[in-house]
Amino acid sequence: MCPARPAGDSPPADPLAQAARRRPGPLQRLREYCTGDRRPLQHIQVEVTSHCPGACIYCPRAIHAGTWRARHMADATFAALWPLMRRSRRVHLQGWGEPLLHPRFLDYVALARAAGCAVSSTTCGLRMNEALADGLVRSGMDVLAFSLTGTDAVANAARRNVPFERVAEAVACLHAARRRRRSATPRLHLAYLLLAGHEESARRLPELMREWDVAACVVSTLDLPVLPEHWHLAFAPHENEKIAAARALLEETSARAAREGRSIRYGLPQARPIHACREDIDRSCYIDADGAISPCIYVNVPCGRPPEDGSAPRVFGRVPADDPWEVWNRQAFADFRGDLAHDVPPRPCVRCPKRFETFV
Repeated sequence: MCPARPAGDSPPADPLAQAARRRPGPLQRLREYCTGDRRPLQHIQVEVTSHCPGACIYCPRAIHAGTWRARHMADATFAALWPLMRRSRRVHLQGWGEPLLHPRFLDYVALARAAGCAVSSTTCGLRMNEALADGLVRSGMDVLAFSLTGTDAVANAARRNVPFERVAEAVACLHAARRRRRSATPRLHLAYLLLAGHEESARRLPELMREWDVAACVVSTLDLPVLPEHWHLAFAPHENEKIAAARALLEETSARAAREGRSIRYGLPQARPIHACREDIDRSCYIDADGAISPCIYVNVPCGRPPEDGSAPRVFGRVPADDPWEVWNRQAFADFRGDLAHDVPPRPCVRCPKRFETFV
């Protein structure tokens, strides 16, 4: 039997509720509205969990399952991001796991909304049910993207443990919740990973978007091949013919979708660096489930082993021990961003496809 709480003791305070009390009052909100609420950060990406029921063949979590650090973000850690959220336009709740597995996901959305941020996330769809869908609609988040690697069950087979039919059910479930609430949000997007050798399946994206009533799709490629045998699934900058063929296919597919009023955007590498980072690290940052603050998700993978290039994970501070805005302004963090901006890439960035990628 658990011991009774001593008389007069109150339950521990909820860190999220404490942070929410700092929300701006009416006068401050009016001032921000009149001045345009200029926020220096475009977005912050927050890994609320690194747990995931999937076992995608290309994912570091599945490949390094024996050493993978699976954990949920603590409420005090997310609450400590308040100063950063107040300086960011958007909070994207997604990292190396399935965000909807976090037991307080909707409370995290609420706190980010209280900070004045747009909120989005990306999901595999396995966790979706009627109650969760209703909560997502009521939460006020504006975008929820569903991950795919194909437009049918065969092409999507690389996403092991995530049946294509289950994703379709999740999309339908969220649509039904929006209809019940007569809500236009969250808008449903597709996050489509184009694997080399599987390009033909992408031709059917406009038809799938019509069937699922999805207005927008973002097509990306494999940025972090963990094993040498996975490089054939990626598009390396020097593979000119391979990239040209994929670009032609995506141009035609995007044009067909546009004729129906739907948007397909895509990124592919070019032969030379573009002297920028597609992760926009000069206006964003990544916070992992332990509160470690990094430039992007690719330089802090919780696989429990050193990166393949021999470098250490790039972490410039941690919440709640550090003030996240102070961390953003630290000289070492600024130097990392500055080196990349001046085409002197830090070691983890030298071969990163994001330095070569153009987005249409």
